[in-house]
Amino acid sequence: MAARVKYDEAEIIEQLHKQATCRAAFGKVIEHYSEQLYWHIRRMVIDHDDANDVLQNTLIKAWTNIDNFRGDAKLSTWLYKIAINESITFINKKKVLNNISLDDDDSFLVNNLEADKYFDGDEAQAKLQKAIAMLPEKQRLVFNMRYYDEMKYEEMSEILGTSVGALKASYHHALKKIETFFENND
Repeated sequence: MAARVKYDEAEIIEQLHKQATCRAAFGKVIEHYSEQLYWHIRRMVIDHDDANDVLQNTLIKAWTNIDNFRGDAKLSTWLYKIAINESITFINKKKVLNNISLDDDDSFLVNNLEADKYFDGDEAQAKLQKAIAMLPEKQRLVFNMRYYDEMKYEEMSEILGTSVGALKASYHHALKKIETFFENND
């Protein structure tokens, strides 16, 4: 197994701003962040193939806008913002294609979960994923970032542009809805 190259974000950002090293530096960014971005996107859009498409769109958007990255925030924060926006855009396009009002919840994602041949979780994991898919978009985002990505509220606040208090409230409401889902679906 090949040894993993040390990832130094400050060095990578410096390389991203130089034409001669930009492409190679972005390759390192992709190598470093692709898996965590994939799983973040996958928890939003549910389907494996859709997640790959959204990840590809995210990376293309990041590459085409790399000159706009000033380094005010962490690179991961910037990439998560792009991934979240691409996921939301994808979900909204899917709603339009399926004649679902943009104001309706995203429960149609449950059908994607049930049809996903790549889902390999047990019954309890499938039930949790269904409960999460039924959450409003913001609560689903906050729950996934906190529960699966183990992200601190302060980091989520930077990415989502929401106060820490509001994020804690969203997470609490999401937990209550998931508990209720489990109670009602035993």
